[in-house]
Amino acid sequence: MDFASLMKSQIAKGKGDNKPKDASNASDSSKPAHKYLKRSEIEAQREAAYRAEQAAAAAEREARLEKKRKLEEEEEEHRREREEKKRRLAEEARKRREKEEVEEERKRRKKLGLPELPPKTGENGRGRSESATPAPGQDIEEGELIAKLREMGEPAKLFGESHKQRLKRYRRVAGLEETAVAKAMSDGPVPTTLELVPEADMKVDKDVPKTSEGRALLYRQLASYFTMLLREWERALAQRDEATRTSFQGKAAYNAMVQARDNMRPLFRKMESDELEKSILEPVVEIVRAAQERRYVDANDAYLRLSIGKAAWPIGVTMVGIHERSAREKLHQSDKGHIMSDENTRKFLQSIKRCLSFAQTRWPPDDIRQLMG
Repeated sequence: MDFASLMKSQIAKGKGDNKPKDASNASDSSKPAHKYLKRSEIEAQREAAYRAEQAAAAAEREARLEKKRKLEEEEEEHRREREEKKRRLAEEARKRREKEEVEEERKRRKKLGLPELPPKTGENGRGRSESATPAPGQDIEEGELIAKLREMGEPAKLFGESHKQRLKRYRRVAGLEETAVAKAMSDGPVPTTLELVPEADMKVDKDVPKTSEGRALLYRQLASYFTMLLREWERALAQRDEATRTSFQGKAAYNAMVQARDNMRPLFRKMESDELEKSILEPVVEIVRAAQERRYVDANDAYLRLSIGKAAWPIGVTMVGIHERSAREKLHQSDKGHIMSDENTRKFLQSIKRCLSFAQTRWPPDDIRQLMG
């Protein structure tokens, strides 16, 4: 077979193989062709989706605003209710506080022995008369006191006269002391005109009051505390057996109690007349407060500061050679003198120290370090 016939046979065979493929292509052409969208259609769909999304967001935003408005309205309503309740409670608290203040003032006046509160009259709620004569135990301002003395034809001020002495002179001239009701003496170890307070009210404050009424209550508290101490001391000595009482130590203990009781009388007299010096009153208040809190070491320290203090004590040689000791003239010179130089003061201060020694045995401290040696 030549080459030409061979090529023809191969070409014919190739044509016969392509016939099925054409048939399959014909069958595939019967399917619908792919659909293409225009750019305008795609843009219209995108715009519709955007508008729908914006409408949903606006509806959600409106719902949130409506919910917020409702919450704000509810919060405003709650705030008004709270303000109304707060105002009502404040008004009730103010009325209750005023009532308690009136009750406290009534109790304080009862403690101090002052007259009852006057009835409230007028706009300011005070029924006080300006021309009323002051009570015997009531203080008067300096200007008013001088005016009253001049109206009575008395000198306004005398040389070296204090306000307290001037007030006493006015009361003596006005005859207020003669009309004053004499106070009953207490039946305690030290008889006094000071009205004793219950044990629950004996706790003194840290600071000394500046008003005369506050000092009067402080004097009553101090007198009540020392009266209780002396009574407990007498009771403790009376409860001893016969052998102890008749022994030398027993008699010495009883004599010490009697001496302390008698030496406390000047202190009570000064408190009755409000003539106790501030330099003594403040340390005594510190001592009593520490003793009431069972801090006996602190009370003893306060007593030592009161009795010894920072006074110059001539110890040792005062002059060596030809040169004089520095500030030697201050050892024996003082404007007021030492506090222990007064006999009555020294005695009642020593009595206070003895009362402290008994108090720590009668009411021992919780802390053993607060026991005096």
